[in-house]
Amino acid sequence: MEYNLTEKSLEKIMGGAELPNPIFQILGIKKIQSGSSNKERYRLVVSDGVYTVSHAMLAAQNNEQILQAGDHTVIKVKRYITSIFNNNSGKEQRILLLLDVDIVAPGGQVGHPIGNPVQLTEAKKNEPSSTDNGTASRQSNYNSNPIKPDSASTSTVPYNGSSIGSSLEGQMIHPISSLSPYQNRWIIRARVSNKSTIRTWSNSRGEGKLFSIDLIDESGEIRCTGFRDMVDKYYDYIQVDKIYYISKCQLKAANKQYSSLKNDYEMTMTNDTIIQECLSENPGIPTTKYDFISIDKIANIQIGTLVDICGICKDVSDIQTFQAKSTGRELKKKEVVLVDQSNNSITMTLWGTEAENFDGTNNPVVVIKGAKVGEFGGGKNLSCLASSLLKINPDIPESFRIRGWYDQEGHKGNVIDISAKSGGSSFSTPWMSFKEVKDQGLGNGEKGDYYQTMGTVLLMRAENLTYKACPSEACNKKVIDLENGMFRCEKCNREYPNFKHRLLSSINVADWSGNSWISMFTSEAETILGMSAQEIGDSIENNSEAAASIVERVNFKQFIFKCRAKMETYNDEARLKTIAVEVKPIDYKELNSQMIKRIKHLMG
Repeated sequence: MEYNLTEKSLEKIMGGAELPNPIFQILGIKKIQSGSSNKERYRLVVSDGVYTVSHAMLAAQNNEQILQAGDHTVIKVKRYITSIFNNNSGKEQRILLLLDVDIVAPGGQVGHPIGNPVQLTEAKKNEPSSTDNGTASRQSNYNSNPIKPDSASTSTVPYNGSSIGSSLEGQMIHPISSLSPYQNRWIIRARVSNKSTIRTWSNSRGEGKLFSIDLIDESGEIRCTGFRDMVDKYYDYIQVDKIYYISKCQLKAANKQYSSLKNDYEMTMTNDTIIQECLSENPGIPTTKYDFISIDKIANIQIGTLVDICGICKDVSDIQTFQAKSTGRELKKKEVVLVDQSNNSITMTLWGTEAENFDGTNNPVVVIKGAKVGEFGGGKNLSCLASSLLKINPDIPESFRIRGWYDQEGHKGNVIDISAKSGGSSFSTPWMSFKEVKDQGLGNGEKGDYYQTMGTVLLMRAENLTYKACPSEACNKKVIDLENGMFRCEKCNREYPNFKHRLLSSINVADWSGNSWISMFTSEAETILGMSAQEIGDSIENNSEAAASIVERVNFKQFIFKCRAKMETYNDEARLKTIAVEVKPIDYKELNSQMIKRIKHLMG
């Protein structure tokens, strides 16, 4: 069988030409060292039947299919970029980055090299055209995406009456996927897919402000953050959905706790950073990249994970205004119920300006990039962060598909609410004894198991009953006492002159079948103790012996405990950890009804 490779196409591509859908053969695959511990990268030797190039890189999303196909595989390249790296000898080396490929024939089917290709030499790659008389022309030939000068563009971009720097127009462009901390001579051309609000901080070392933008090009995406003077310089200048040239930023490892972008690095603006708007047309640069997950999958996702969601607004609450206990600051929030084709719904919380501006009239399509997964009472929920991107009825295929589904059938279907609390009206938490929990092996599942029981408090530990926590409303992280009147929260990266008391308790609870140690946090411990965390903390600070007398009051009291059992591994030892997600006084009418049901079941 014949495979028609696009002969001599590598010579043209490495010289700067753009060819649609060239067909190559893979002659070799080699794993290379990557800056990421969880992303493998591969270098390829590719052939067009006449020439070979040994510096071809495979985009990570294509790894699996190419590795399975193996050597001698024939591929069609639908998208590619060329870029320049400094090699070990300090010389510039051009590479070919394959972004999107289709397999024409796997290596096992082909079985041999096609033609008699030879290495494309440096001389061949750098051979100037008959009209080439200078460096500028040779540089343009190297660029796989040459930038055409725009009559509207200038050598400098004005801001506040001054210039940002020398023009980046017409210079060599590097793909985002090629950036690393080990390379500082680069220019990217990218679209701004998201821009955060300006955030401020204040501590003993001074005050500051910052903002961040999410950037995207044909090869990938990355976050860029500006601090202090960079906020004044660039915040108003940079606009969402516009395309910019960016150079001379510092790169560092990305903090995945605050970003869902698929990049191991993030950028920080410096005093040398240059950002200029690209005024020429660049249809090849995509808009925001989403990695959507259906709502039903969120039930099994770890708390704190950032996800991309596309759903229909089925219901929305009125805006709620309340005052933060720790700071006294007024907060506003709105809860939005989203549903999708999985026939599951989830509650998402909007804050501040987004809560005020959100209009749920006519069930709009809501798309969120980077929503944070949370859990309350056994049910999962979402929260829109300052870094999240929220769009209403966006012009994307997923938006049209879910709108069609909802208008035709989704609006009349029953849905499962994965945000409902355990034991709520949407689904019931089974009544079980501690013996039944053990006999049935609860807690061995990936997300834990929920049950409820009536129990008697045998012992509540007084040691480490309270801790000093971050005063921020959305953060309960333990703070570090700097012993200078200030308290530092590592999670918020801020210092505060105050803190709030939080409770973390361990109690031994017994029912008719046995007993179990149960952990509980502030709201549940407050229910049992009949005091607020602040009152308990103040009492202990005034009297170190107060904790013992406080916990003794609850001995032999009875409550209904709704618990989550989950097997955890500590020091290579697996053990069952039980957490009380809700504690409430006994409703004897409900309890008797449940006991009658169980008696009838036992009687057959």
